[in-house]
Amino acid sequence: MSVSEFCHREVVTIQKDECAQEAAKLMRKHHVGNVIIVAEEKGIQKPVGIVTDRDLVVEIMATELDPTVITVGDIMKPDLAAINKNTDILEVIRYMRRKAVRRVPVVDDNMQLFGIVTLDDLLQVLSQEFSSLVKLVEREISKEIQQRP
Repeated sequence: MSVSEFCHREVVTIQKDECAQEAAKLMRKHHVGNVIIVAEEKGIQKPVGIVTDRDLVVEIMATELDPTVITVGDIMKPDLAAINKNTDILEVIRYMRRKAVRRVPVVDDNMQLFGIVTLDDLLQVLSQEFSSLVKLVEREISKEIQQRP
């Protein structure tokens, strides 16, 4: 199963020069824990960074900086980990573990933002798959009982 099958297509984005307070407002409005910083390049929105709710707390609130002055570009993680939309779910898990991240932007072959996948998404998909396996075992036992009373 590729990540394109279960990633969130609606991604909250912001420009690098927007203030941290605007990022916090977007997170609250959309009930998300991150915003993806995008840069437009030849008509394509390419992800260049990410800011999480934790970044806002640790970098802005805890240091008592003014969130209306500090931009998301100032606090974004610059070495953005992103994956291609055709990446297999197991490779996504390996990649996130290797990069030690809980959220990863998903891009298409042109590096345009396609979606986002989170640890929560992976847990939900995997739990559904495990549930299917459990049902298979139950069905097999039930079938055997019917065939061999």
